[in-house]
Amino acid sequence: MLSQFFCTSLWFAGNAVIDDLATQFDFGFNILGYLLSFVQFGFIIGTLTFALLTLSDRYSPSRIFMICALLGGLCNLSLLIPNITVFNLLTARFGTGFFLAGIYPVGMKIASDYYKGGLGRALGYLVGALVLGTAFPHFINEFSWSSDYTAVIVSTSFLALFGGLSMWLLVPDGPYRRPASKLQLGVVTQLFSIPHFKKAAFGYFGHMWELYAFWGFVPVILKTYANQQGIELQISFWSFIVIGAGAISCVLGGLISLRKGSRKVAYNSLLVSGVFCLASPLLFLLPPHAFIVILCLWGMVVISDSPQFSTMIAAAAPPELRGTALTITNCIGFAITIISIQLLSFLNDKIDNTLLYLFLSIGPIIGLYKLRRL
Repeated sequence: MLSQFFCTSLWFAGNAVIDDLATQFDFGFNILGYLLSFVQFGFIIGTLTFALLTLSDRYSPSRIFMICALLGGLCNLSLLIPNITVFNLLTARFGTGFFLAGIYPVGMKIASDYYKGGLGRALGYLVGALVLGTAFPHFINEFSWSSDYTAVIVSTSFLALFGGLSMWLLVPDGPYRRPASKLQLGVVTQLFSIPHFKKAAFGYFGHMWELYAFWGFVPVILKTYANQQGIELQISFWSFIVIGAGAISCVLGGLISLRKGSRKVAYNSLLVSGVFCLASPLLFLLPPHAFIVILCLWGMVVISDSPQFSTMIAAAAPPELRGTALTITNCIGFAITIISIQLLSFLNDKIDNTLLYLFLSIGPIIGLYKLRRL
């Protein structure tokens, strides 16, 4: 959990300091959407590579985690190259995303190797750590000992290095690990031929349509509300709180899944999250305290289904292909996030910003339809 928390702090490190980075360039486009999408694109290429080569099922996942944490931290640190160009900036975020493919899904693979039962609870804790890690750059940016944005980049890079070394030194391969004996290039087709795997995966894809677009645009939601109401808001602080609140719901969802099952937790979370999407224009009419509370609740339900989807996917896959199953669904899910992020970025200047998040409801609607048939 600690390693996952430290290493996933790389994810939004660039987004947390976007305003400072933007001062170095004369952008003729919305750099926020591109920064988000290049991390996601790198993650997609990384997970596709890991899945096709079945790396986390053939080799020690703890060692893969450590190597990717080290290289991901170096890519993140390269944002501090003097006179960095836009090309280098986006390439650095792509590289960070690529190596995060050896951290997030591989971390879930390591957890699944330690549990025969209660995996939903374990992944609830693990994804909770991911949520806090994702939000942590905003926290550092708000409470940094330095007003210089480089503190965020340096801190998250060294946290990733520490997390990777900790995983390698302190977490051996789990007792339920079943290594794959050889390269299996047809594994993706094999997995999607399993009915339960396919339905759980499509439910997860609907969830992913909303998740990262929401997370990435939380600062935009806060800025839009502050401008409309004519008030001051601590954008980085409240971005951390809204995103970080999801850690609580992941843990609670994991505990509830022991009694109610992963499907029920995932279904109800996705349902409530979809309702928030549809009601999002009303969010901007609320008084400040109510606005923050509702946004935090949205931040909780938008992620609480994620570990339960991963649990269903892992349970439906053959034990020797569990790591690859989690990785390939991550790959496709994150490819979907690029579409939703770019859609919101494109519409950001075209329509009233209060209507922007209605489009996020597409994913929950599709996901709920698939879950009803599971």
